[in-house]
Amino acid sequence: MEDLILNVKNLRKVYGYHTEQEFEALHNINFQVKKGEFICIMGPSGSGKSTFINNISTIDLPTSGLVYINGVEVRTMSANEIGRFRYKNLGFIFQEFNLLDTHTMYENIAMPLSLAKLKSNEIKERIHNIASQMNIEHLLKKYPYECSGGQRQRAAICRALINNPKIIIADEPTGNLDSVNSSELLKILQTLNKEEGVTIIMVSHDPLIASYSSRLIYIKDGNIEQKLEKKDLTQEEYFQKIVEINSLESKEILSQ
Repeated sequence: MEDLILNVKNLRKVYGYHTEQEFEALHNINFQVKKGEFICIMGPSGSGKSTFINNISTIDLPTSGLVYINGVEVRTMSANEIGRFRYKNLGFIFQEFNLLDTHTMYENIAMPLSLAKLKSNEIKERIHNIASQMNIEHLLKKYPYECSGGQRQRAAICRALINNPKIIIADEPTGNLDSVNSSELLKILQTLNKEEGVTIIMVSHDPLIASYSSRLIYIKDGNIEQKLEKKDLTQEEYFQKIVEINSLESKEILSQ
């Protein structure tokens, strides 16, 4: 299918392969994402969410199976090729922000462009444009520790978007934010998705956060256990269905 941006076939991840401690974290997962989708991945602690998102985003490599990103099979590339591919195609937003306190906000945002070896004048222009959009242009000379959590997360979003990525990978992006900044971040992601067609794959444990997505993938014990599409549902109706899925799974866990 031409509109597929991510295609995962029979994905397995085994830790301690061929040892007494061998543990299969992901079991033959098949998963597809179309361009412009906003996917949320949920599941209980230890379900394989982080392993899954790491293996579909080049941070880690599967034990077996195929991962195609924008038509390219990740496991066929060398480490250097994966690095270049990542900078050109993927943007990452993490719960911990992953900003370096020894670098200014400007330098943190510039990192993907520096690694891509762009010229300094082009880097400067891109950074000021995106920082202006995120309303942090006045903070570019400051260090992360001099800024609020919401401001640091905006810088992390700028860094994720600076290369115009095909996919944004957001791992618990609101985990260290208060409710006001969480809501603001989700509106930014929703705008990027709806108005600019950026594909978003986000991990969250919060049904309210998940209700901003267009499709939910629920992972349990290394398998995709349930899927839910928003389609014509209102956000409130979608939220209620997500709550129901989580509530049923919680009851199952408690009854064991």
